[in-house]
This record gives sequence, C-alpha cells and structure tokens, in this order.
Amino acid sequence: MKISIIVIGDELLLGQVTDTNSGMIARHIAPYGWSVESVETVPDSHDQIIAAIRRAMHRSRVVITTGGLGPTRDDITKAAMLEVFGGKLVENAEVAANVRRIMEGRGHKLNALTATQALVPDSATIIQNLCGTAPIMWFDTPDSTLVAMPGVPAETSQMFEQEVFPRLFHRFSADTHVRHTTLTVSGITESDLAERLATFEDDLPPYLHLAYLPQASIIRLRLDGVHADGALLDRQFDENLSRLETLCADLLLYRGGHTPAEELLTRLKAEGLTLATAESCTGGAIASALTSIPGCSEVFRGSVVAYCNSVKRAVLGVDATILHKYGAVSEPVVIQMADGARRTLAADIAIATSGIAGPGGATPGKPVGTVCIAVATQNETVATTYRFGGSRELVIRRATLTALALALRATLPQSPHP
Repeated sequence: MKISIIVIGDELLLGQVTDTNSGMIARHIAPYGWSVESVETVPDSHDQIIAAIRRAMHRSRVVITTGGLGPTRDDITKAAMLEVFGGKLVENAEVAANVRRIMEGRGHKLNALTATQALVPDSATIIQNLCGTAPIMWFDTPDSTLVAMPGVPAETSQMFEQEVFPRLFHRFSADTHVRHTTLTVSGITESDLAERLATFEDDLPPYLHLAYLPQASIIRLRLDGVHADGALLDRQFDENLSRLETLCADLLLYRGGHTPAEELLTRLKAEGLTLATAESCTGGAIASALTSIPGCSEVFRGSVVAYCNSVKRAVLGVDATILHKYGAVSEPVVIQMADGARRTLAADIAIATSGIAGPGGATPGKPVGTVCIAVATQNETVATTYRFGGSRELVIRRATLTALALALRATLPQSPHP
C-alpha cells in the first residue's frame, strides 16, 4: 500500500519549522510493507489545499494531511475538507470535553477561540486527540481514506502510531501477515556492510526486504516481510533472520528497535550493574541520552562533565603529569577519567570521552574530530581513538553513539563481566 502525505502550513515553506511528521510516518509504515508515494508541502491557502488533496487522492488510496487544524484564522484545513467531502461544521460534545480536559491539565483557561476546536465536519469520523486540542478527522470514500492530523510532531507521532495507522492497516491490509525485526550493528561502514550482505540480499525472496538505517556510528538493519501466507512468511523470515545474524555476528550489538541507551540500561539492570560517565567533548550528551529513559535511576549513578583540566584533576583524579605529557585528548587521560568516574561515583562501569569537536582546537597530530573514548569495568579499562568527520554537533553525536556501543560491547555475554 502506498500513501500520499500533504504537509500544510506557511511556516514550513518559510523555513521557520521543519517537517518531521512525514519522516515519522514513512518509518512507521515501512515494516508493514507500506510506503510513501509522495510528500507535498502547501501553504495555508484554501485553493492550494483543495488542489493538493485532489492530486493526492488521484495517486493514492490513503492520504494523510498534517497541520492547519489549529484555532487561529490561518488554520483553514477544515473549510477545505468541507469543500472536498461535503457536510457542515457541527459541535462535537466529545471533542469539546477533550479540549477542556487538555486545557485544564495544562493550567490554561479555555477561551472562545480554542473552544471552536469542537466544531468539526459532520462528514468525518472523529478520532479524539488525547495529546492536544485539534481533533483528528477521518474521511472515507468507497475506495480511499483521508486522515487530517495536527501538525505538532509529538501529537501526530503518538496518535498516528496508536490510533490512526492501526485503523488504516485494518481497513486496507486485513488479510496480510507482517514480520519485522531490527538488528543494531557497529564497527563497519554502510558500504562495507552492504558488500558483506550482497549475496544475502540477492537470495532474499521477493516478499522479504532488508533496509539499512545508518545513525552516526551505528547501523540498524531492518528485515521486513509481508505475505498472505503466514506460515510461509514465518518460516522464511526466521531462516533468513538467523542467516543475517550469523553474517553480522562480529558486529551485532543487539536485536530490537530500541536505542543503544535503552539497550545498555536494560542489560545492566538485568545484571545488577551500575553505570557512570565522565564527559569532556560530549558535554553530558551521553548522560542526557541515558536520563531521557524512564527508570534509568536504577542503573545510572551520575556524570562528571569535566571540560577543563583542573576538573579532570580535582574531581576525577587524572594525574597532572599524564595530562602534560599526553594532552587532554589522549587514551591515557580518558582511561584515568573512566577509572575516576567508577571510583568517585561508585559505579560498576564507566564511560569517558575527551576530544576536539571543532571547528577550532586542532593541534599537530590531533585534527578536529579526534575523540578518545574509554570504558572501565572491574576487570579492565580499554580506550580507543577515533576520527569523526562533520560539524561540531555531528562529532558529538557520533562520539556519544560510539561510546554507548563500546559500553554495550563490554557487556556482551562473551565479554567478561565486572
């Protein structure tokens, strides 16, 4: 099934807001054998919205619109929908109650303008937006469906995944069996990985597909399968997944679609181990990735952001002689930083980073992008030096993911546990 997406809003065409909704939708539907046929961005223009809807419905049986559902005058999507699908605006009591609940929960008084969110086309089926005040409107024709969704990414993501797509899949793919699994690997470039897996991909049956999803220093491999015969799909999927895992055995970090930080916390919690970080160039990015996950306090002890050398010495116990001899960006220093974090924060495992994120700060032999990362356990402390390319933000992102990957490797079953 192919769908078309219409992204509505002047702010998108002015560059004030970046569209992330279409990417989220594409990523969510891909494992189910669905794909995006087209994405079109249109301004808050009555005529252009209508024209875009008609073009999209000519191309696809499923159309998703995002944006233009707010209470202000420039949000005119409802009026455009009335012209396309007919009907009139009526007050929906359930929407009105939901809007009041949302506003009261945020500590705001419901004003007359926001109250108009309860006016919805009577030609639509209404899905309550549990995350915001703009209701989701579902329009059916005999052969197609259009779903008008809010533009706020957090609202769109949650409601699409929990409510909208399950209903779409039930309507258009009720007899289809689906399998999908993600493997996260590290320590190889995307092109080298593609060469390694070329024969595997050539041998895949047409109803199985392998996707490469690189993210800075890790690569996600997603194996998807869609077929009407569930037993055949299960057999072929399991056989090929086992083969894929064997081919990537030396690279594999874990199976599943969760993040490296989530996997690391889950693994350490199961082993009854604790974690700490000592960060220089990453500036707390590793700690932020960990603490964004509910329940992290059961594992994560804390972090020392030791950006200057005096903090490295005073808090983490880095030897001044080592700092002077090798420099802050060096394996001997990050080893002492990691050991100091384990000791100071009473953790079983510690991660340490020190590097040159740029754009300045390069020294002879240490160009911008040089990052040293260490992982300390009770048995050993191991450090590695990397050369990351890209902007300051990308260097930090790559260093963060690489550090988490190294910590995961230190906790793999074949590795000695502390």
